[in-house]
Amino acid sequence: MIYLDYAATTPMCKEAVAAYAEAATVYFGNESSLHDVGTTARKLLTLCRRELALMINGEAEGVYFTSGGTEANVLAVRSLIAAHRRKGTHLITTEIEHASLHHLFKQLEAEGYKVTYLPVDRYGRIRLTDLERAVTPETILASIQHANSEIGTIQPLADIGRLLRARGVLFHSDCVQTFAKIQLDVKAMAIDSLSISAHKVYGPKGVGAVYIDPRRHWKPVFPGATHESGFRPGTVNVPGIAAFLTAAKRLYERMESEQLRFEQLRSRLLDAIAAKRLPVAVEGHRDARLAHIVGLSVNGLEGQFVMLECNRAGIAISTGSACQVGLQAPSRTMIAVGKTPEEARQFIRVSFGTATTEADIDRFVSVLERLVSAGKGANQG
Repeated sequence: MIYLDYAATTPMCKEAVAAYAEAATVYFGNESSLHDVGTTARKLLTLCRRELALMINGEAEGVYFTSGGTEANVLAVRSLIAAHRRKGTHLITTEIEHASLHHLFKQLEAEGYKVTYLPVDRYGRIRLTDLERAVTPETILASIQHANSEIGTIQPLADIGRLLRARGVLFHSDCVQTFAKIQLDVKAMAIDSLSISAHKVYGPKGVGAVYIDPRRHWKPVFPGATHESGFRPGTVNVPGIAAFLTAAKRLYERMESEQLRFEQLRSRLLDAIAAKRLPVAVEGHRDARLAHIVGLSVNGLEGQFVMLECNRAGIAISTGSACQVGLQAPSRTMIAVGKTPEEARQFIRVSFGTATTEADIDRFVSVLERLVSAGKGANQG
């Protein structure tokens, strides 16, 4: 099977598997225990916290490990707004956030918060003027993703961060798709809080992290919790965290070379589509986007059909975010960028990873060409 769905999840790298096995065997203690076995586990956890902070130019005391990106998003937003509720009840987000945040903000509306959902342009970018107009004296926090998981469009976090900080609004960003792919700098970007996930960077599933600027006050979502400085309950997954940081460091150290390789693969894919004159449009921003995520609209064919036919041909792609699979409604991102529901259902996503080759790209284009030709024949018949 040719795997072209790395934006959904990645396989654990062998180094992460080895790190997990060693940590589970040697550092198996509960890091909260006061005996030597617990102390050993705590020292490893402290090292992991420092390593993660270095990768985002943050402080180790601001790192809190979680069970994944979804929990990271929910706990970060809830813990920050709970601590600043006295300021007001207004929140800001975008129309194209990950499902975990979209559903959270809908829930917060039901709880009495007022939420502004910023629109995006046809390329999936917010307008800074819209953000500026949305801020009110009662605005507590804005949550704006770093990059969209379906079309790869990158938001201008530094500009957003400066705008929000100047107005005293907390800034959270879902950085699950960008961590260890492009450089993150919480200080330069004026980010107060961000979320990341291990399984997007060749680490284990069920592990993630939140970074909260130590200067920002937060209130525990679970009162009485003792783990992770009270940020969340439950015994800390030290082996999973060790595997997470092992994988993340490995990817981080190869970040520039991998991004260059992804740009080459992307060019090969788009050049082949153009050369064969396939009725396929590239979605997302031309320049401000992740190299390894390619959103495509196949005119005349439903994305679900293309995905299933690719699967039959031994190629794994997707029709968007894995967290939205099975829903009847078309992609929120596609609707937000101006597509009709019918057009939105023609969307597919191809995403590259460390094992992706030029031959994989050529095989995918060949299958896509066959499907398009078959679709033309059926329409003419």
